[in-house]
Amino acid sequence: MKLEINNLAGFKINLKSFAQVAKIVLKGENRGTETVSLAFVDKEEIKKLNKKFRKKNKPTDVLSFDLSEDKYLGEIIICPEVVKENAQKYGASEKEEITKVFIHGILHLCGYDHEKSKAEEKRMEEKEKKYLSAII
Repeated sequence: MKLEINNLAGFKINLKSFAQVAKIVLKGENRGTETVSLAFVDKEEIKKLNKKFRKKNKPTDVLSFDLSEDKYLGEIIICPEVVKENAQKYGASEKEEITKVFIHGILHLCGYDHEKSKAEEKRMEEKEKKYLSAII
């Protein structure tokens, strides 16, 4: 497993902890050999991407792009500003919330889609909780 990080938001990163999360989730999903790209962007950039790719004209916390090239699983884009706001809204720590959205993004790259059906949403939430409790 290889993790490439591109920090465009000036967000303080603990590279080791993100690599550890990716390793645990990918191994748990039998996908331990792929490369994942992780980018941090500001609210304006994630809003543009959300509008372009999901037709939603608002900022979001995380986006995933399945690129499934040779040994390359895809890219996860996180907006730390939105994550921070959500952490306050949900009464979670910023570390817990950013870990949760990163897990969420990895699960999307592994083929889970909570927007497909209620059953798939429940399945994905259970996976998120399982991995989050193993990490935090």
